[in-house]
Formats: sequence, structure tokens, C-alpha cells
Amino acid sequence: MLTLHTKLSHAGRIDATLVLPYELREKCRLRAALDSGEEVAIFTVRGTVLRDGDLLTGEDGRVVRVVAAPEATYRVTAPDALALLRCAFHLGNRHTQAQVADGFLRIRADAVLKDMLHGLGATVIEEQAPFEPESGAYGGGHHHHDHGQGPLAPIPLRQKIHRPGDPKEAAS
Repeated sequence: MLTLHTKLSHAGRIDATLVLPYELREKCRLRAALDSGEEVAIFTVRGTVLRDGDLLTGEDGRVVRVVAAPEATYRVTAPDALALLRCAFHLGNRHTQAQVADGFLRIRADAVLKDMLHGLGATVIEEQAPFEPESGAYGGGHHHHDHGQGPLAPIPLRQKIHRPGDPKEAAS
């Protein structure tokens, strides 16, 4: 079985494609199948989220491109920017993952949230679409602009999660 464990920033060739919904792209340990049907094992650092277009490799040097699978989502629009911002606020208040795009939000299909959004004056359209939610202010930046520069905002010490693989910080 092919084992994938390293993300690449670029590659000269793509040997296979791995199509996964967001729920599986969040897992650090996963067994899946390539587009060819070949089984693969994926081992990533805890907290890694695989994004559409990410490239993975393992010991044998093959390069696999991750593709975001279409899944049941809602496309949320509103009559104006303030109304859409209000929808985003209420989704965030419920700790709902959301994809932020130009003029709309996308969330996983959820009937309760759909009713809430309708109550806020939004238009909610069911669609099968790839889901690429924001990673969050402390999650390493927006996926289209993350260049390994770290969080978008400083993380207060009391909120920082220390993991065994984290580099040691200098004593203050």
C-alpha cells in the first residue's frame, strides 16, 4: 500500500489523484483510494488540513494531487454586504465552518442553520460543491494565501496549544 506523508509545494509531474470530502481531508490518519483504485495510507502532522490542489508524496516518490470532492453544501447569499456579514457572524457564533467567497458563504448542509439563515433574510441554495472552509485566525491563515507564515493573529499564551513536535520557544 502506498503511504503518503509529505506535502510538496510543487512537482514536475502528478502520478495520481485523491478525491476526498472535507471531513476526510481534516484527518491526520486515513486510509483511502486513489482515482485508480489503489489504496493509500495518509499520515500527516496533527492539525494538518489537506486542501484542494495539495500535493503529497511518500517513500516511492510518486506525487498525488488532492482534489476536494463535491459534497452537500448550502450557498448563502444576502441582499447586501451587511446582511451577509450578519449571516457570517451568526454562523461563527455557532462555531460553524464556513467558506468565504466573493459575495457568498458556503456551509455544510444543515436544516437548522438553513432555517436560521432564512430568518436573517438570506437566500440558501442547496448544491453539490467542493467545501473549502476558512482555517480560522489561529489556524495558519486563509488557504489561498497561506505561505507558511504562521497564524494571521498573535496567539495569546493562555490559548496556545503546545504539541510535542513544536519548536522550543526562547525564555522571556
